[in-house]
Amino acid sequence: MTTLAIVLFLILALLGMPLAFSLGLAALGGLAYSGIELSVLPQRMMHAVNSFPLMAIPLFMLAGELMVGGQVMQRTIDFANAVVGRVKGGLAHVTLLSGLGLASVTGAAVAGASALGTTMMPSMKKHYDVGFGSAVVASASNLGPIIPPSAAMIVYALMAGSSVSVGGLFMAGVVPGILLVVGMMGLASYIAHRKGYAPTGEPFSWQNLLIQGKRAGAIILMPVVVIGGIVGGVFTATEGAAIAVIYAFIVGKWVTRKLSWSELPGCMFRAALTSAVVGALIAFATPLTFLFTIELLPLRLSEFIQGFTSNPEVFLAMVMVMLLIVGMFLESNAAYIMLVPLFAPIALAYGIDPLYFGFLFVFNLVIGMMTPPVGVLLFVMCGIAKIPMSQLLRYVWPFIALQYLVLMLCWFFPEIVTALPHALGY
Repeated sequence: MTTLAIVLFLILALLGMPLAFSLGLAALGGLAYSGIELSVLPQRMMHAVNSFPLMAIPLFMLAGELMVGGQVMQRTIDFANAVVGRVKGGLAHVTLLSGLGLASVTGAAVAGASALGTTMMPSMKKHYDVGFGSAVVASASNLGPIIPPSAAMIVYALMAGSSVSVGGLFMAGVVPGILLVVGMMGLASYIAHRKGYAPTGEPFSWQNLLIQGKRAGAIILMPVVVIGGIVGGVFTATEGAAIAVIYAFIVGKWVTRKLSWSELPGCMFRAALTSAVVGALIAFATPLTFLFTIELLPLRLSEFIQGFTSNPEVFLAMVMVMLLIVGMFLESNAAYIMLVPLFAPIALAYGIDPLYFGFLFVFNLVIGMMTPPVGVLLFVMCGIAKIPMSQLLRYVWPFIALQYLVLMLCWFFPEIVTALPHALGY
Protein backbone atom coordinates (compact mmCIF):
# COMPACT_ATOMS: atom_id res chain seq x y z
CA MET A 1 0.00 0.00 0.00
CA THR A 2 2.75 2.45 0.96
CA THR A 3 4.86 1.47 -2.03
CA LEU A 4 1.94 2.01 -4.40
CA ALA A 5 1.21 5.45 -2.90
CA ILE A 6 4.86 6.55 -3.15
CA VAL A 7 5.18 5.33 -6.77
CA LEU A 8 1.94 7.07 -7.72
CA PHE A 9 3.12 10.32 -6.13
CA LEU A 10 6.47 10.24 -7.95
CA ILE A 11 4.84 9.51 -11.32
CA LEU A 12 2.25 12.26 -10.96
CA ALA A 13 4.80 14.80 -9.68
CA LEU A 14 7.19 14.02 -12.54
CA LEU A 15 4.32 14.47 -15.02
CA GLY A 16 3.96 18.03 -13.71
CA MET A 17 0.84 17.74 -11.58
CA PRO A 18 0.80 20.19 -8.64
CA LEU A 19 2.32 18.56 -5.56
CA ALA A 20 -0.81 18.90 -3.42
CA PHE A 21 -2.93 17.01 -5.94
CA SER A 22 -0.17 14.46 -6.52
CA LEU A 23 -0.14 13.74 -2.77
CA GLY A 24 -3.94 13.51 -2.60
CA LEU A 25 -4.30 11.16 -5.57
CA ALA A 26 -1.44 8.99 -4.28
CA ALA A 27 -3.22 8.68 -0.93
CA LEU A 28 -6.51 7.90 -2.71
CA GLY A 29 -4.80 5.15 -4.72
CA GLY A 30 -3.26 3.64 -1.59
CA LEU A 31 -6.57 3.67 0.28
CA ALA A 32 -8.44 2.14 -2.66
CA TYR A 33 -5.84 -0.64 -2.99
CA SER A 34 -5.96 -1.43 0.73
CA GLY A 35 -9.72 -1.62 0.94
CA ILE A 36 -9.88 1.05 3.68
CA GLU A 37 -13.08 3.09 3.67
CA LEU A 38 -12.55 6.08 1.38
CA SER A 39 -14.39 8.36 3.79
CA VAL A 40 -11.11 8.39 5.74
CA LEU A 41 -9.68 10.75 3.09
CA PRO A 42 -11.90 13.82 3.71
CA GLN A 43 -11.96 13.14 7.45
CA ARG A 44 -8.18 13.19 7.67
CA MET A 45 -7.90 16.24 5.42
CA MET A 46 -10.38 18.21 7.51
CA HIS A 47 -8.74 17.17 10.77
CA ALA A 48 -5.30 18.25 9.46
CA VAL A 49 -6.25 21.83 8.61
CA ASN A 50 -8.70 22.31 11.50
CA SER A 51 -5.79 23.30 13.69
CA PHE A 52 -5.40 26.26 16.05
CA PRO A 53 -1.55 26.43 15.68
CA LEU A 54 -1.90 26.35 11.89
CA MET A 55 -3.96 29.57 12.01
CA ALA A 56 -0.72 31.43 12.77
CA ILE A 57 0.44 31.04 9.16
CA PRO A 58 -2.36 33.00 7.39
CA LEU A 59 -2.32 35.60 10.17
CA PHE A 60 1.44 36.23 9.89
CA MET A 61 1.04 36.32 6.09
CA LEU A 62 -1.71 38.93 6.45
CA ALA A 63 0.44 40.98 8.85
CA GLY A 64 3.21 41.00 6.26
CA GLU A 65 0.84 42.04 3.48
CA LEU A 66 -0.52 44.87 5.63
CA MET A 67 3.01 46.09 6.37
CA VAL A 68 3.81 46.05 2.64
CA GLY A 69 0.49 47.75 1.82
CA GLY A 70 1.24 50.38 4.44
CA GLN A 71 4.55 51.08 2.66
CA VAL A 72 6.60 50.53 5.78
CA MET A 73 9.44 49.18 3.63
CA GLN A 74 10.64 52.69 2.78
CA ARG A 75 11.03 53.61 6.46
CA THR A 76 12.81 50.32 7.09
CA ILE A 77 15.14 51.00 4.15
CA ASP A 78 15.84 54.56 5.33
CA PHE A 79 16.72 53.27 8.80
CA ALA A 80 18.96 50.54 7.38
CA ASN A 81 20.66 53.12 5.17
CA ALA A 82 21.30 55.31 8.21
CA VAL A 83 22.86 52.34 10.03
CA VAL A 84 25.15 51.37 7.16
CA GLY A 85 26.19 54.76 5.83
CA ARG A 86 28.14 55.40 2.64
CA VAL A 87 30.28 52.31 1.96
CA LYS A 88 31.05 50.03 -0.95
CA GLY A 89 28.28 47.50 -1.22
CA GLY A 90 26.16 49.74 0.99
CA LEU A 91 22.99 49.22 -1.03
CA ALA A 92 23.45 45.45 -0.68
CA HIS A 93 23.88 45.90 3.09
CA VAL A 94 20.70 47.99 3.20
CA THR A 95 18.85 45.24 1.32
CA LEU A 96 20.09 42.56 3.72
CA LEU A 97 19.17 44.60 6.80
CA SER A 98 15.77 45.38 5.28
CA GLY A 99 15.32 41.68 4.60
CA LEU A 100 16.11 41.01 8.26
CA GLY A 101 13.43 43.49 9.29
CA LEU A 102 10.90 42.10 6.84
CA ALA A 103 11.65 38.53 7.95
CA SER A 104 10.75 39.47 11.52
CA VAL A 105 7.25 40.31 10.27
CA THR A 106 6.30 37.98 7.42
CA GLY A 107 8.11 34.71 8.26
CA ALA A 108 8.05 33.68 4.59
CA ALA A 109 10.68 33.80 1.86
CA VAL A 110 8.50 34.26 -1.23
CA ALA A 111 6.51 37.13 0.29
CA GLY A 112 9.79 38.78 1.30
CA ALA A 113 11.23 38.35 -2.20
CA SER A 114 8.19 40.01 -3.78
CA ALA A 115 8.29 42.97 -1.38
CA LEU A 116 12.07 43.44 -1.39
CA GLY A 117 12.43 42.78 -5.10
CA THR A 118 9.88 45.34 -6.23
CA THR A 119 11.24 47.91 -3.75
CA MET A 120 15.00 47.46 -4.08
CA MET A 121 15.65 46.23 -7.62
CA PRO A 122 15.18 49.63 -9.37
CA SER A 123 17.99 51.10 -7.19
CA MET A 124 20.07 47.93 -7.46
CA LYS A 125 20.03 48.09 -11.26
CA LYS A 126 21.44 51.64 -11.18
CA HIS A 127 24.48 50.74 -9.06
CA TYR A 128 25.18 46.99 -9.53
CA ASP A 129 25.02 44.22 -12.06
CA VAL A 130 21.40 43.06 -12.13
CA GLY A 131 22.48 39.47 -11.41
CA PHE A 132 24.31 40.52 -8.25
CA GLY A 133 21.39 42.66 -7.08
CA SER A 134 18.97 39.79 -7.66
CA ALA A 135 21.20 37.38 -5.74
CA VAL A 136 21.36 39.77 -2.78
CA VAL A 137 17.57 40.19 -2.73
CA ALA A 138 17.05 36.42 -2.94
CA SER A 139 19.50 35.87 -0.07
CA ALA A 140 17.87 38.56 2.06
CA SER A 141 14.43 37.03 1.39
CA ASN A 142 15.67 33.60 2.46
CA LEU A 143 16.01 34.96 6.00
CA GLY A 144 12.20 34.83 6.31
CA PRO A 145 11.92 31.17 7.39
CA ILE A 146 14.98 31.44 9.69
CA ILE A 147 14.30 34.65 11.63
CA PRO A 148 11.24 34.38 13.90
CA PRO A 149 8.34 34.27 13.26
CA SER A 150 8.78 31.50 10.69
CA ALA A 151 5.95 29.81 8.80
CA ALA A 152 8.27 26.89 8.04
CA MET A 153 8.97 26.34 11.74
CA ILE A 154 5.23 26.41 12.49
CA VAL A 155 4.65 23.67 9.89
CA TYR A 156 7.57 21.64 11.26
CA ALA A 157 6.29 21.90 14.86
CA LEU A 158 2.79 20.92 13.72
CA MET A 159 4.07 17.80 11.92
CA ALA A 160 6.51 16.85 14.72
CA GLY A 161 3.81 16.91 17.40
CA SER A 162 4.43 17.66 21.06
CA SER A 163 8.17 16.94 20.95
CA VAL A 164 9.04 20.50 19.90
CA SER A 165 7.53 23.91 20.63
CA VAL A 166 7.00 26.70 18.13
CA GLY A 167 8.50 29.28 20.51
CA GLY A 168 11.59 27.14 21.05
CA LEU A 169 12.13 26.74 17.29
CA PHE A 170 11.67 30.48 16.83
CA MET A 171 14.44 31.18 19.34
CA ALA A 172 16.68 28.53 17.78
CA GLY A 173 16.76 30.60 14.60
CA VAL A 174 17.88 33.90 16.16
CA VAL A 175 21.66 33.36 16.46
CA PRO A 176 22.05 31.49 13.13
CA GLY A 177 19.98 34.20 11.47
CA ILE A 178 22.29 36.92 12.78
CA LEU A 179 25.31 34.90 11.64
CA LEU A 180 23.75 34.66 8.18
CA VAL A 181 23.18 38.41 7.95
CA VAL A 182 26.70 39.27 9.10
CA GLY A 183 28.23 36.69 6.76
CA MET A 184 26.21 37.85 3.75
CA MET A 185 27.10 41.49 4.44
CA GLY A 186 30.77 40.53 4.50
CA LEU A 187 30.39 38.57 1.25
CA ALA A 188 28.57 41.48 -0.40
CA SER A 189 31.39 43.85 0.64
CA TYR A 190 34.01 41.50 -0.81
CA ILE A 191 32.17 41.22 -4.14
CA ALA A 192 31.57 45.01 -4.25
CA HIS A 193 35.30 45.69 -3.75
CA ARG A 194 36.30 43.06 -6.30
CA LYS A 195 33.84 44.39 -8.89
CA GLY A 196 34.70 48.02 -8.15
CA TYR A 197 31.15 49.11 -7.34
CA ALA A 198 30.95 52.73 -6.20
CA PRO A 199 29.90 53.51 -2.60
CA THR A 200 26.21 54.22 -2.08
CA GLY A 201 24.15 55.90 0.62
CA GLU A 202 24.59 58.98 2.75
CA PRO A 203 27.61 59.43 5.06
CA PHE A 204 26.96 57.98 8.51
CA SER A 205 25.80 60.43 11.19
CA TRP A 206 24.33 59.85 14.61
CA GLN A 207 21.77 62.59 14.02
CA ASN A 208 20.43 60.88 10.89
CA LEU A 209 20.42 57.52 12.68
CA LEU A 210 18.31 58.96 15.50
CA ILE A 211 15.89 60.63 13.07
CA GLN A 212 15.39 57.49 10.99
CA GLY A 213 15.24 55.34 14.11
CA LYS A 214 12.43 57.52 15.44
CA ARG A 215 10.54 57.25 12.13
CA ALA A 216 10.96 53.47 12.07
CA GLY A 217 10.46 53.00 15.83
CA ALA A 218 6.92 51.62 15.62
CA ILE A 219 7.99 49.18 12.89
CA ILE A 220 11.06 47.98 14.80
CA LEU A 221 8.95 47.50 17.93
CA MET A 222 6.51 45.13 16.23
CA PRO A 223 8.66 41.96 16.25
CA VAL A 224 9.81 42.82 19.78
CA VAL A 225 6.20 42.87 21.00
CA VAL A 226 5.03 39.82 19.06
CA ILE A 227 8.05 37.51 19.48
CA GLY A 228 8.67 38.73 23.02
CA GLY A 229 5.08 37.92 23.96
CA ILE A 230 5.30 34.43 22.47
CA VAL A 231 8.63 33.65 24.15
CA GLY A 232 7.50 35.18 27.45
CA GLY A 233 4.42 32.99 27.50
CA VAL A 234 2.04 35.95 27.40
CA PHE A 235 0.27 34.50 24.36
CA THR A 236 0.57 31.59 21.92
CA ALA A 237 2.07 31.83 18.43
CA THR A 238 -1.42 32.03 16.91
CA GLU A 239 -2.51 34.77 19.32
CA GLY A 240 0.76 36.57 18.62
CA ALA A 241 0.02 36.38 14.89
CA ALA A 242 -3.41 37.94 15.47
CA ILE A 243 -1.80 40.74 17.49
CA ALA A 244 0.69 41.21 14.63
CA VAL A 245 -2.22 41.74 12.21
CA ILE A 246 -3.78 44.42 14.44
CA TYR A 247 -0.38 46.06 15.00
CA ALA A 248 0.42 46.07 11.26
CA PHE A 249 -2.98 47.58 10.45
CA ILE A 250 -2.50 50.37 13.02
CA VAL A 251 1.02 51.15 11.74
CA GLY A 252 -0.07 51.19 8.10
CA LYS A 253 -3.26 53.17 8.72
CA TRP A 254 -2.21 55.76 11.29
CA VAL A 255 1.62 55.80 11.50
CA THR A 256 2.71 55.70 7.84
CA ARG A 257 -0.84 56.65 6.70
CA LYS A 258 -0.34 54.75 3.44
CA LEU A 259 -2.77 51.86 4.00
CA SER A 260 -6.21 52.66 2.60
CA TRP A 261 -9.45 50.76 3.17
CA SER A 262 -9.57 49.87 -0.52
CA GLU A 263 -6.26 47.97 -0.22
CA LEU A 264 -7.50 45.62 2.51
CA PRO A 265 -9.30 43.15 0.18
CA GLY A 266 -6.14 42.79 -1.93
CA CYS A 267 -3.98 42.21 1.16
CA MET A 268 -6.41 39.59 2.45
CA PHE A 269 -6.63 37.87 -0.94
CA ARG A 270 -2.83 37.61 -1.34
CA ALA A 271 -2.43 36.30 2.22
CA ALA A 272 -5.22 33.77 1.66
CA LEU A 273 -3.70 32.63 -1.63
CA THR A 274 -0.27 32.00 -0.10
CA SER A 275 -1.78 30.30 2.96
CA ALA A 276 -4.02 28.12 0.81
CA VAL A 277 -0.98 26.58 -0.87
CA VAL A 278 0.38 25.48 2.52
CA GLY A 279 -3.07 24.37 3.71
CA ALA A 280 -3.71 22.31 0.57
CA LEU A 281 -0.33 20.57 0.91
CA ILE A 282 -1.02 19.71 4.55
CA ALA A 283 -4.58 18.55 3.83
CA PHE A 284 -3.66 16.30 0.91
CA ALA A 285 -0.50 14.95 2.49
CA THR A 286 -2.12 13.93 5.78
CA PRO A 287 -3.94 10.84 4.36
CA LEU A 288 -0.59 9.76 2.91
CA THR A 289 1.11 10.01 6.30
CA PHE A 290 -1.89 8.09 7.71
CA LEU A 291 -1.07 5.24 5.31
CA PHE A 292 2.55 5.33 6.48
CA THR A 293 1.39 5.12 10.10
CA ILE A 294 -1.00 2.16 9.74
CA GLU A 295 1.70 0.24 7.87
CA LEU A 296 4.12 1.08 10.71
CA LEU A 297 6.53 2.70 8.27
CA PRO A 298 8.06 5.09 10.87
CA LEU A 299 8.73 2.15 13.21
CA ARG A 300 10.18 -0.01 10.44
CA LEU A 301 12.33 2.84 9.19
CA SER A 302 13.55 3.52 12.73
CA GLU A 303 14.44 -0.15 13.25
CA PHE A 304 16.23 -0.29 9.90
CA ILE A 305 18.31 2.85 10.52
CA GLN A 306 19.14 1.86 14.10
CA GLY A 307 20.16 -1.56 12.82
CA PHE A 308 22.39 0.17 10.28
CA THR A 309 24.04 2.50 12.81
CA SER A 310 23.79 3.23 16.52
CA ASN A 311 25.69 6.52 16.15
CA PRO A 312 23.42 9.60 16.21
CA GLU A 313 26.01 11.62 14.27
CA VAL A 314 25.91 9.12 11.41
CA PHE A 315 22.10 9.26 11.41
CA LEU A 316 22.21 13.07 11.37
CA ALA A 317 24.69 13.03 8.49
CA MET A 318 22.40 10.69 6.53
CA VAL A 319 19.42 12.99 7.08
CA MET A 320 21.38 16.12 6.14
CA VAL A 321 22.59 14.59 2.87
CA MET A 322 19.08 13.36 2.09
CA LEU A 323 17.58 16.82 2.74
CA LEU A 324 20.28 18.42 0.59
CA ILE A 325 19.07 16.30 -2.34
CA VAL A 326 15.38 16.58 -1.50
CA GLY A 327 15.60 20.37 -1.19
CA MET A 328 16.89 20.62 -4.76
CA PHE A 329 13.85 18.87 -6.24
CA LEU A 330 10.88 19.05 -3.83
CA GLU A 331 8.94 22.07 -2.57
CA SER A 332 9.90 22.63 1.06
CA ASN A 333 6.40 22.51 2.60
CA ALA A 334 5.73 19.17 0.90
CA ALA A 335 9.04 17.90 2.30
CA TYR A 336 8.11 18.93 5.87
CA ILE A 337 4.73 17.25 5.63
CA MET A 338 6.06 13.99 4.20
CA LEU A 339 9.37 13.62 6.04
CA VAL A 340 9.02 15.20 9.49
CA PRO A 341 6.59 12.52 10.82
CA LEU A 342 9.09 9.88 9.69
CA PHE A 343 12.38 11.31 10.95
CA ALA A 344 11.49 13.42 14.02
CA PRO A 345 10.60 10.31 16.12
CA ILE A 346 13.80 8.58 14.99
CA ALA A 347 15.86 11.60 16.06
CA LEU A 348 14.22 11.40 19.49
CA ALA A 349 15.09 7.69 19.68
CA TYR A 350 18.73 8.60 19.06
CA GLY A 351 18.59 11.17 21.87
CA ILE A 352 19.07 14.16 19.56
CA ASP A 353 17.76 17.47 20.93
CA PRO A 354 14.43 18.04 19.09
CA LEU A 355 15.06 21.79 18.78
CA TYR A 356 18.50 21.17 17.31
CA PHE A 357 17.24 18.54 14.87
CA GLY A 358 14.20 20.63 13.94
CA PHE A 359 16.23 23.72 13.16
CA LEU A 360 18.77 21.82 11.05
CA PHE A 361 15.89 20.16 9.20
CA VAL A 362 14.23 23.51 8.45
CA PHE A 363 17.47 25.33 7.59
CA ASN A 364 18.54 22.63 5.13
CA LEU A 365 15.25 22.80 3.24
CA VAL A 366 15.21 26.61 3.36
CA ILE A 367 18.53 26.68 1.50
CA GLY A 368 16.85 24.44 -1.07
CA MET A 369 14.58 27.38 -1.94
CA MET A 370 17.66 29.03 -3.51
CA THR A 371 19.10 25.88 -5.07
CA PRO A 372 18.37 24.86 -8.68
CA PRO A 373 16.58 23.20 -10.36
CA VAL A 374 13.46 23.87 -8.23
CA GLY A 375 14.62 26.87 -6.17
CA VAL A 376 11.42 28.90 -6.01
CA LEU A 377 13.21 32.12 -4.98
CA LEU A 378 15.34 31.95 -8.12
CA PHE A 379 12.24 31.87 -10.32
CA VAL A 380 10.64 34.72 -8.36
CA MET A 381 13.72 36.93 -8.74
CA CYS A 382 14.15 36.10 -12.43
CA GLY A 383 10.56 37.24 -12.94
CA ILE A 384 11.00 40.47 -10.97
CA ALA A 385 14.41 41.39 -12.44
CA LYS A 386 13.52 40.06 -15.92
CA ILE A 387 16.79 38.18 -16.32
CA PRO A 388 17.58 34.60 -17.45
CA MET A 389 18.30 31.99 -14.79
CA SER A 390 21.89 31.57 -16.03
CA GLN A 391 22.66 35.23 -15.24
CA LEU A 392 21.32 34.92 -11.69
CA LEU A 393 23.12 31.63 -11.01
CA ARG A 394 26.53 33.20 -11.73
CA TYR A 395 26.07 35.49 -8.72
CA VAL A 396 23.92 33.41 -6.35
CA TRP A 397 26.32 30.46 -5.81
CA PRO A 398 28.57 32.27 -3.28
CA PHE A 399 25.51 33.13 -1.18
CA ILE A 400 24.29 29.53 -1.33
CA ALA A 401 27.75 28.30 -0.28
CA LEU A 402 27.75 30.77 2.64
CA GLN A 403 24.38 29.47 3.84
CA TYR A 404 25.67 25.90 3.74
CA LEU A 405 28.75 27.04 5.69
CA VAL A 406 26.49 28.45 8.44
CA LEU A 407 24.50 25.20 8.35
CA MET A 408 27.72 23.26 8.90
CA LEU A 409 28.66 25.52 11.82
CA CYS A 410 25.26 24.91 13.40
CA TRP A 411 25.66 21.17 12.82
CA PHE A 412 29.13 20.91 14.37
CA PHE A 413 28.49 23.44 17.16
CA PRO A 414 24.96 22.73 18.45
CA GLU A 415 25.20 25.50 21.06
CA ILE A 416 24.76 28.06 18.26
CA VAL A 417 21.23 26.70 17.87
CA THR A 418 20.31 25.50 21.35
CA ALA A 419 21.94 27.99 23.78
CA LEU A 420 19.31 30.74 23.47
CA PRO A 421 16.16 28.55 23.60
CA HIS A 422 17.59 26.52 26.50
CA ALA A 423 18.45 29.71 28.37
CA LEU A 424 14.82 30.80 27.94
CA GLY A 425 13.53 27.51 29.33
CA TYR A 426 12.73 25.58 26.16
